[in-house]
Amino acid sequence: MATIPCPSACVRSSSRQVPASSASARPSQCGAVSFSGLRTTTSVSQVAAAKTCRSALPSRSSSASRGVVTCGLDDFIGGDLIGLDLGQWVDDVERYGAVGFYSPAEGGAEGRYATSLKYAGYHLMNISARGLGDPEAYLLKTHGVRPPHLGRQAVARFYLPPEVDYRLSVLPPKYKGLVLWIGEAKVLARNELQFLTLLPVLRPNVKVVVEMGNSRKFYWKPMQELVGLPTPSPSAQAAPAATPAADKKEAVAAS
Repeated sequence: MATIPCPSACVRSSSRQVPASSASARPSQCGAVSFSGLRTTTSVSQVAAAKTCRSALPSRSSSASRGVVTCGLDDFIGGDLIGLDLGQWVDDVERYGAVGFYSPAEGGAEGRYATSLKYAGYHLMNISARGLGDPEAYLLKTHGVRPPHLGRQAVARFYLPPEVDYRLSVLPPKYKGLVLWIGEAKVLARNELQFLTLLPVLRPNVKVVVEMGNSRKFYWKPMQELVGLPTPSPSAQAAPAATPAADKKEAVAAS
């Protein structure tokens, strides 16, 4: 006599009418229906085991499968609207000369920090690192530019003055200096980033702000720390050079 597992629907319909041609149905004690030719059995232990297996499977709506996302007060009110670190930001730019920052990928968080530098008396020169070429030649040397002719113009090369020196020559006296704001600097090589770090040493009136990448919140670090150069200490800051008028006053006082 063969034994075939019976689904739960067959167990519930044990009182179903069986044709007279087949053997008579005899309900069993466990809820199965026995026939002379076939015997279908479904025990209570099998049903309990099936329920246990279904409960052991991970739920789609469980927090473990979805992951946990934490947020703070800044995510609701906008951390860039508070601006409690703007003063420290300006101080670090003036102290280190070159600063690299990380900002949220959606953009807009760096606007308050750029505006604070404008309020501090600096003029911003905003450029992108993509397509910059040689930063030293573009910023400090006369460099050639050959625009695409597009099939209608003659192939020619134009020479432009150094961008930084030209901006400093036409900078109004009301500004303290020039801030070179470079976006998407993650495409630059390490030696190019090191040159940008040393640019405030070559041009003391120039400060460099470099976008190094993205982060959950806006933060910055000295470029010397990011590219592996020694960070200047406050005692190592050079004293301002004496003017001829000051030298004349000291000579008169000494005499």
